Order: sequence, then structure tokens, then C-alpha cells
Amino acid sequence: MTAQARSAVQLGNVANAVSRSLTILGSTGSIGDSTLSVVAHARANHGPHAFPIEVLTAQSNVDKLAAQAREFRPRLAVIGDPALYDRLKDALAGTGIEVAAGRDAIRDAAARPSDVVMVAIIGAASLVPTLAAVKRGATIALANKECVVAAGDVFREALAASRAIVIPVDSEHNAAFQLLDFNQAHAFERVTLTASGGPFREWTRERMEAVTPEQAVAHPNWSMGAKISVDSATLMNKGLEVIEAHYLFGLPPEQLGVIVHPQSIVHCLVAYADGSTLAHLSAPDMRTPIAYALSWPHRVTSPSLRLDLARIGQLTFQEADFERFPCLGLAQDCLRIGGLAPTILNAANEIAVQAFLSRRIGFLDIARVIADTLAANDGSNGGGGLDEVLAVDQRARNVAGDFCRAMAA
Repeated sequence: MTAQARSAVQLGNVANAVSRSLTILGSTGSIGDSTLSVVAHARANHGPHAFPIEVLTAQSNVDKLAAQAREFRPRLAVIGDPALYDRLKDALAGTGIEVAAGRDAIRDAAARPSDVVMVAIIGAASLVPTLAAVKRGATIALANKECVVAAGDVFREALAASRAIVIPVDSEHNAAFQLLDFNQAHAFERVTLTASGGPFREWTRERMEAVTPEQAVAHPNWSMGAKISVDSATLMNKGLEVIEAHYLFGLPPEQLGVIVHPQSIVHCLVAYADGSTLAHLSAPDMRTPIAYALSWPHRVTSPSLRLDLARIGQLTFQEADFERFPCLGLAQDCLRIGGLAPTILNAANEIAVQAFLSRRIGFLDIARVIADTLAANDGSNGGGGLDEVLAVDQRARNVAGDFCRAMAA
């Protein structure tokens, strides 16, 4: 094939990639913003019809959702809070955009035909709509780790029964997805996810007792929502990612590890049996994995920051400290225990983080609430499907809420 013919094929691949229709669940959060930034960049380079949008959804930020809908022209806009339906309807009057509201409407939106579903809803609330998208065989750009952590076996069974493909969007899992050669799965030795260490990487436990929500959400490298930023500060985010990697890639716990890398340039390392270790590097910009997920298996231009190693100067690595950051150990324990332990871990963490952000408990109390909730587990081992997952999740939230109220008293 001539160079000219190869170029024509490549241009055709890009054209096909940017013609994919998108559903964005959680469009008003940081991942949703970044996704729409990639879409806007594609439209500026490939024309106004690049990445046509079927659905945008949000939970309560109705004004931002309406503004996004007016700019990007989805067929449907859905607000999770039913009380905000009239405001959204009025804001989009005359645009021809359909409007809906409520939890069921978000689930139904995920089930509507589109090529790619970006799952950017935070927390276990994403589970039901994600499974709806999986069931219809969509390509899932998965930016939410909690639904896999909370219902890993259910999620994998749903995937196996469908034509759906999952492209992880978390920078670490996206990097692993690119590095893992499953034709050589017998040669995998270890997959190591990197962690920035968060804003308190060098703080003592005593100093962390007085951490405020404002300090916890001030991530040194990434621009993220409050919940994810707190998870990064406790290293729970990395613990959840290890559990997610187990379910996404079918890797046993002993082949998964974490290393602290403050610069957030190397996102994952994969060691092979021949002594080779492959690393994925990029600037800390979520638009890089998002663009990859939207266009896979092809690559399209994105507005992401470009990597300048000479300017960075050096890359450093160190072991994670499980004593100062016990959430990481709790997550790894739950992975080894299996069953519904990760479900309880995730639910307790969501409740504890919200209590911390509301100033009802302290920063170090987050790990204490999670540990107490896990210790109070009634022994459920899983196997009952989605209904059991949802029931255990709700019980764990209730128990964690009780512990938070006791600590706040």
C-alpha cells in the first residue's frame, strides 16, 4: 500500500471515529466538562457534526445542563432531580430538545441508542444506568469506578451476556488497557498503578487530624470533583482502582500493586515475564484518556496538555504508606476477602466522605467509619445478583451513617 493510500485509510478511520454518537451521563461534573471539551475540539477540527450527542444528564445542576444542551444540541436532556424538571423544560423551550427528569429517566436515557456512553456519574448511583447501557451492547467509556467496585461480579456477568465493550477512562486503567497485551497474558507478572499521594503525602497522622475539606479537595496535579479529590487525599481512590483493575482485567490481587509517583506523569507500569516493564506516560489531563476512549481503536486529536519531560526534569517513585493512609489497606483487604466486601467498602466510603465534606466528621474519621462498617458486616457473601448488591449497599450506608452521627455527637 502506498503512503497516499495509507493516509486515506487513516483519514477514513478518524472520520468514522468522530461520527460516533455519544450519551454523557453526568455531563456537568469535571469528567463531563472534559468530555465536552474533547467534543468541541473535534468539531472545530472535523466539522460541527463530529461526535453527535444523543443525551446529556445531570443530577441537580440544571442551569449548567441547560447551557450545555443549548451549545451541544443533544436530542435529550435529563435532570435527575424531578423537582427541577420545569426549570429545565423552560430553559430549553423552543430548542426542540427533549426533556425528562428522575432516576428512571436517567436509566432509560442510558438505554437509548448511541454508540458510546460516557459514564461520568459519581458513586454507586451510576450502577443501574451503566448496566442498562451494557445490556444494549454500547461501548462504555467508564469514568466511574464505584459501580465496578460495588457490583464487580454482576458487572462482569452483564458484560459477558452482551456485546458491550468497556474502555476505562480513569488514567491508570486507560493506561493499563493500552499496555496489557492479552495475547501474552501468560507473561503478565505485575500491574502497578501510580498514585500522586495527594495533598497530604508528607503529612504526619497528627497533622492530618485537623485537615479541612478545602485542603482535602486541593489536589496538587488533577482538577477533579470534591468526592474524588477526597478519595485521592485518603488514597481510597487508589484502593478502589486496584479493585476495579481486578474486575476489568481479570487480574488476581497478587498481580496488582500501587506506587506513589508525585508528578502524575507515569500512570501505569506493566511488568512481563521476560524482564520488560512497559510504562504509559502523559501529562495529567483527563482529556487524554477521554479522547482515547471516545475514538478507540483509533486516535484523534485532542486539546490535552502535551508532555514535556525536559521541563519536568525528574520522575520519582516511593512506596505507599499504609499506616498513614489506612484506606488503601482496607481496600486491598476487601479485594482479598471478595464477595460483597467491596460493596460495603464503597458504600461506607461514600457516606463518610460526604460527612467529612459536610464537616460532621474529621478527615481521619473517614477510615474509621469504613473500618467500623466493615466490622459490622452481617456476613453477606454475594451471589444474589443486583438486588442483593443494592440491598447490601443500602444497609452499609445506613450503618456508616449511624457511625458518622455517633462521631459527630
